[in-house]
Amino acid sequence: MKMKRDQRADEALVLLALDGDEEAFACIVRRYQRRLTAFLGQLVGDIELARELAQEAFIRAWRALPRYDSHYRFSTWLFRIAHNLGIDQLRRRKLQVVSLYRQDQSGDEMELELQDPAKDPFGHLENRVLARELKTVINDLKPEYRELVLLRHFGGFSYQEIADFKEMPLGTVKNKLFRAHSVLRNALKAFL
Repeated sequence: MKMKRDQRADEALVLLALDGDEEAFACIVRRYQRRLTAFLGQLVGDIELARELAQEAFIRAWRALPRYDSHYRFSTWLFRIAHNLGIDQLRRRKLQVVSLYRQDQSGDEMELELQDPAKDPFGHLENRVLARELKTVINDLKPEYRELVLLRHFGGFSYQEIADFKEMPLGTVKNKLFRAHSVLRNALKAFL
């Protein structure tokens, strides 16, 4: 049985793309577009800007593909490109916060919904309060903890992928995430 192109390993798709197969790279884009955009959205606090930065990250990855070192995971390399673009954007804007709000088409901030359809309207109100509190607590984390939380929970990275991405020992990543989760858990005790 022949494997669909979208099911191939990243490295196999990269090799095909290096041979000029643009569809192989399109498969990579489809595979990572949502995760990359979500990660950048949390990093820069603006979903439209995140979409633009994700697009730019894919363009830069395409252009730099011949320099990709296959000893490293492709996803780590791609997210590093995106991370650098996001940090550059924050430096230009001189922002130091990560928003858990998104902007609608008119530019107004919209609160992220954490709704459970099984809950009553009071439950929805509790979710909005929780989302607001979670945003505050994440923003108040030390920057090194905040970034790891974003990579883990918005970027979808495993602990090992974060360790590779941040060039940290795996134990350090686990320790820092444990501490960050403890801070979050303690701050949100009333909601748990």
